[in-house]
Amino acid sequence: MFENLCTLPLSADLFSQAVHPTEPLLGVGLASGHVQCFRLPAPERSTEDDADVSVLSDGRSTIDTAWRTRRHKGSCRSLVFSHDGSSLYSAGTDSLVKHFSPATGQVISKIAVPATKSSPDFPALLSALSPQTLLLACDSGVLHLFDLRDSALAASKPQQSHYPHDDFVSSLTPLPPSAESTSGFSKQWISTGGTTLAVTDLRRGVLVRSEDQEDELLCSAYIAGMGPKKARHNGVIAVGTGSGVLTLWDKGTWDDQFDRVVVDSTRGGGESLDCIVQIPENLSRDKRVAIGLGDGSLRLVNLTKREVDGSLRHDDIETVVSLGFDCQGRMISGGGQTVKIWEDSAAAASHDDGDSDDDSDDSDAENDDDDDSDAVAPEQDNGKRQADKDSDSDDSDSDAGDRHKKKRKKGKSKVELGPHGAHGILKFQGLD
Repeated sequence: MFENLCTLPLSADLFSQAVHPTEPLLGVGLASGHVQCFRLPAPERSTEDDADVSVLSDGRSTIDTAWRTRRHKGSCRSLVFSHDGSSLYSAGTDSLVKHFSPATGQVISKIAVPATKSSPDFPALLSALSPQTLLLACDSGVLHLFDLRDSALAASKPQQSHYPHDDFVSSLTPLPPSAESTSGFSKQWISTGGTTLAVTDLRRGVLVRSEDQEDELLCSAYIAGMGPKKARHNGVIAVGTGSGVLTLWDKGTWDDQFDRVVVDSTRGGGESLDCIVQIPENLSRDKRVAIGLGDGSLRLVNLTKREVDGSLRHDDIETVVSLGFDCQGRMISGGGQTVKIWEDSAAAASHDDGDSDDDSDDSDAENDDDDDSDAVAPEQDNGKRQADKDSDSDDSDSDAGDRHKKKRKKGKSKVELGPHGAHGILKFQGLD
């Protein structure tokens, strides 16, 4: 379970957030067009001992604003870091995609989003597929691929454009590279849009599109090491729907889902599942995901057991639009005009238990030492008694008397009853 460490207020509604892969940096894109970068406090070691302390719950750590700027004339609809975190990309309703430094916020390059036949096409999602390729999905359903091999958006037109869905693209999830891959980066990705799921290849275009699911597909995440009975380690795609149901898809079998988990069973239709992220495996032994719902709540779902095993609250009204984990294993949820940072309470509790166990072990060791010293004393006394029984006879008799008194206090003394039982006269020894 996670506990809330702090709540970070924002100046406008949150549209997108991005977490740096290796540093405690958080970028947010706002409805006002501003992009702001926060530096989260890194965990420090205690001066008294080597135990890790909580970064925010000690009340002394602060979240600093690295920089803040008006990046787009309209709203900033998507924000993403590059694979190594050296670049940051944003897309706004001014139909511009900008590339800038995450350290200073200075713009390096920019490019206009290709327009449709009659009107501008607003961007919906950005995804850094690899160091060479940036994916841009738009409201019209088109998916553009930009070449980043020169580390900038230099080309005036996208390298490729595909139409995997008839509706706008709601999520983009890269698939892991194949065993034959020489680059080590993904060349295929999953996209959801409307009521279908599609798989697109970097070189061959759209490979397959699923059947109509008759439910809006909103978010997706790839979960490694899972699958149906015949292919446990194949990997699955977890897809959130608009009716509160999480569907599971077998990697390689894209026609239809093979299993489902009811996350929200509200009467009349559950809340929409708007964003999803896998909980790092070092925080959970099972395969688990965190899901942001339309009512502002968070649900923790155990995919191994196919059940919901936790619930949190981000906001009472606003939808959770983004979820992620930073490099320190802290969960970050965003929605409305707030960002919340969560820490796994189980990890902190296990650390506290480890400290208490160490203390108890030390006390047990001390008790063992005391027991050993007490155990040696009677042996020495016995030897002394054997050497001089007459001198210690009075002491031994008094010790025996004391032990007899203690024994009578602990247990019930046996009372002999007369011929009429408990309601009769007591039986005295020596009298008939």
